[in-house]
Amino acid sequence: MAAEDVKQGKQIKEVKGLLYTADYEFRPGRIRIAGDRIAEVDFCTEGELSEAERETLVLPGLVDIHFHGAAGYDFCDGTQEAYRAIEAYENSHGITSICPATMTLPVEQLKQILTEVSKDKPDSLVGVHLEGPFINKAKKGAQKEEYVIPPSVEVLKELQKCAKGLVKLVSIAPETKGAIDCIRELGNEFHFSIAHTMSDYDTAVKAIQAGVRHITHLYNAMPIPTHREPAVVGAAADDPEVMPELICDGIHIHPCVVRNTFRLFGAHRMILISDSMRAVGMEDGQYTLGGQDVTVRGPLATLADGTIAGSATNLYDCMRKAVEMGIPKEQAIRAATINPAVSIGVQTEVGSLEAGKYANIVIADKELHRRQVILKGVSL
Repeated sequence: MAAEDVKQGKQIKEVKGLLYTADYEFRPGRIRIAGDRIAEVDFCTEGELSEAERETLVLPGLVDIHFHGAAGYDFCDGTQEAYRAIEAYENSHGITSICPATMTLPVEQLKQILTEVSKDKPDSLVGVHLEGPFINKAKKGAQKEEYVIPPSVEVLKELQKCAKGLVKLVSIAPETKGAIDCIRELGNEFHFSIAHTMSDYDTAVKAIQAGVRHITHLYNAMPIPTHREPAVVGAAADDPEVMPELICDGIHIHPCVVRNTFRLFGAHRMILISDSMRAVGMEDGQYTLGGQDVTVRGPLATLADGTIAGSATNLYDCMRKAVEMGIPKEQAIRAATINPAVSIGVQTEVGSLEAGKYANIVIADKELHRRQVILKGVSL
């Protein structure tokens, strides 16, 4: 079944084309779907595909583990209307597994948000990312300083109780009081990520030794590495298990740095994120993020003082932008699918085209122009 054969709203039983494999390459083949799961993946020769199928790329649905909103809504709006609108936008753009991020807000407000999402979880939600309130005020970025608090085991447990276990990823500044203890004590319950930090190399190493395996939007909201002070970037690069996020929207990171970061860490460790705010999918104008006014002009979102405030680009477009920057297609896809799934521990369900996993599939042409999305076996 080539892209043009897939009809909206139908249960799909088979897809053929050039499949993105668990070995991170494209091979001609067929996916058989039973219900909402992939039942079987078979490979063949290109000669066994039709001309249209030979021009069709079949990708896993993308996994965004760090974004704030879309289509005029923010996850922190804390309403079922917001959750459904965000999910619909993300799914329609090929992002079939979502792990939205909170902002630095009062703890009671965070509890309300997490309680609401846990009442009726969006079908494609695979977790929640707490980006704040355990950050360094000196690197708050677009977060509100007055709501920053020291890391707390008690608060994290309370938030997770409200979320009914949905919190997968916790961003934390390791140099703040209590951070290392928090990482050590709760490392089996959460995936911790260094973020919004003034940490030096040695402190970052201590955090990694305590259990950190993730870096939130590498380079952004952290000290710039130098040859004498490698900072968080150097500590992360040193440890083969640490996976860094990168925002490839063409605004946050220069293409040269993107290319060299993939070389430094290796494609097996890189995670593409969008860090998108509510303006993605909307027209230019005035929006809000974490209670602060944001001006959006094209892909650039800024606070009044010029601070970059998230992105106005979805993950699928960030993946395509990474390819434009010179990242091999196969590596960019890996960084937007299986790598983020691995980083929050949901890789047994999503992130690759393997038997037993959810039938979350993106059908595209060879330039990665999206043609169709299949969500749990149903075409969108």
